[in-house]
Amino acid sequence: MKKIIVTSILIVLIPFFAVKIFKRTDNIKYEIKSNTQIKVKDEKTGNIMEIPFEQYIQGVVSGEMPASFEMEALKAQAVAARSYALYHMNGKEYDVTNTTSNQVYLTEKQQREKWKEDYEEKSNKIKKAVIETNGQYLTYDGKTANAMFFAASVGKTENSEEVFSSTVPYLRSVSSQWDEEAPVYNDVVKISLKSFYEKLNLPYNETLNIEILEKTSTGRIKILKINNEQLNGREVASKLSLRSNYFEIKKEGENLIVNTKGYGHGVGLSQYGANGMAKEGYKYDEILKHYYEGTEIKKM
Repeated sequence: MKKIIVTSILIVLIPFFAVKIFKRTDNIKYEIKSNTQIKVKDEKTGNIMEIPFEQYIQGVVSGEMPASFEMEALKAQAVAARSYALYHMNGKEYDVTNTTSNQVYLTEKQQREKWKEDYEEKSNKIKKAVIETNGQYLTYDGKTANAMFFAASVGKTENSEEVFSSTVPYLRSVSSQWDEEAPVYNDVVKISLKSFYEKLNLPYNETLNIEILEKTSTGRIKILKINNEQLNGREVASKLSLRSNYFEIKKEGENLIVNTKGYGHGVGLSQYGANGMAKEGYKYDEILKHYYEGTEIKKM
């Protein structure tokens, strides 16, 4: 009788443990073969971290692009992040910060907090993208490219000089129609008139007059007047916490309704565009060549 009971228990438990064993996902371990270290300033604490370069790239891809994105998009992001980092390594006190002022970098602890029980799966996916592009970066005319990127365009990316100060030959406006399907493509924000004036440091006025003076080639606002005060479109978007400077403001009583398109500055690689291209079968090098015209992939 005892043998029958023991046998029955084993029949039930063996498949259970077998499933547990085979479902287990080990965290990928990868060697950092380069001795290169990058100095990253933590903007909250002011501390400067020295991080092995490829480990830093994994932390940037983790912070900058959803792990749910296609592998080829993640690989394109890894190469862009590597290029951007190399471009900014110039022997100063620190090379980059860990926020959107440069590139968002997440430590392993922050990744675990972000993904919780999905940490192993998502971390492994991003590590795979980094490993498969190990050391690869973009150059233009033999020099490291400043591979800027952002979340989503308004259907086309921007020419660098229409957003920043200089004309960069590989940061040209290109089509990015895939962005129009992105969940972040449109946004609506409601702001009280009082808060609007306070955030822009303008005197309160019941009457609101907005005049658009200059736009980029894709329709983003460069210069505008609000009640005869001339303002920069990107600064207005930043102060109002808007997703982009492609916006339209409508007054409804004591509130303003602000509609925006796109997410981010619009120069370089569109992350949602890259994911859209990957879904259509484009490889990471094809994605990079689309958004950074005339560049070449080199290896460190």
